[in-house]
Amino acid sequence: MTADMEKAGAVDAPPTAGPQAIKAIPVRHFGRYVAAVVAVALLASIVYAFSQGKINWGAIPDFFFDHRIIHGVGQTLLLTVLSMVIGVVGGIVLAVMRLSKNPVTASISWFYIWFFRGTPVLVQLMVWFNLGLVFQYINLGPIYKDYWSSFMTPLLTALLGLGLNEAAYMAEICRAGLLAVDEGQTEAAQALGMSHAKTLRRIVVPQAMRVIVPPTGNEVINMLKTTSLVAAVQFYELLRTAQDIGQTSGAAVEMLFLAAAWYLVLTTIFSIGQFYLERYYARGSSRSLPLTPLQRVRANLASFSNRSGVSA
Repeated sequence: MTADMEKAGAVDAPPTAGPQAIKAIPVRHFGRYVAAVVAVALLASIVYAFSQGKINWGAIPDFFFDHRIIHGVGQTLLLTVLSMVIGVVGGIVLAVMRLSKNPVTASISWFYIWFFRGTPVLVQLMVWFNLGLVFQYINLGPIYKDYWSSFMTPLLTALLGLGLNEAAYMAEICRAGLLAVDEGQTEAAQALGMSHAKTLRRIVVPQAMRVIVPPTGNEVINMLKTTSLVAAVQFYELLRTAQDIGQTSGAAVEMLFLAAAWYLVLTTIFSIGQFYLERYYARGSSRSLPLTPLQRVRANLASFSNRSGVSA
């Protein structure tokens, strides 16, 4: 009897309602709003402070594409490329020497890195520039002989000062990249009868590039900005050219702003190139490649659209 009543009750019971949609309410981050307001207020204060100065802002677009400025930009790029070539080649040689089992070559490499990393770049530039005070001639025997002042031109001074200094930093970057490759790779190559040089060229270096490329890109951008120091050794790159135009035109501060704007343009272009180069070498080492700027914008727009639909 009781069982029959339970069955009848189960049959007569109204059906349960289905699952209801969850109304998601986004979390409000009031701290972000406060930080945004403070940042905008500080930016507005800085802009207002600069607007009170007697700055001829019109002089910047007037001279931005001046042929002298363009020539200075070209000299800056030339110096950056040549100095980085010297730095990269020298860094690879020094890294191999540092990892060598030969104590003489390893000690020479260590001393070189210690010296050039321990002294300022500007001091090194001034030393190269003023060596003519103690050396009247440069005598390389039957290879070359000339007056030091004729040999040590401002371009050569800049290349030696920047390139040799950069080689010390690139040596540590290359050494870190080579050490990041598993030793089993080298042992397997040697077991197959490959020479040490061939193992480095075909096995170790290609794998080390994933570690070497990102900091090398940073070094290129840093070198682009460091070239401004060669104005002290009479080399006419971007900064020195802008300073000369500022002295003759009476717009010294404005030309410094112009030089800063050009450095920003160049570093932005180099940064974009660095991003795509890192993305290229990231293939095979990560599950998903980093998003490009265009892909990131599309993802943010899609996320914003989804949030707006959920809120609605």
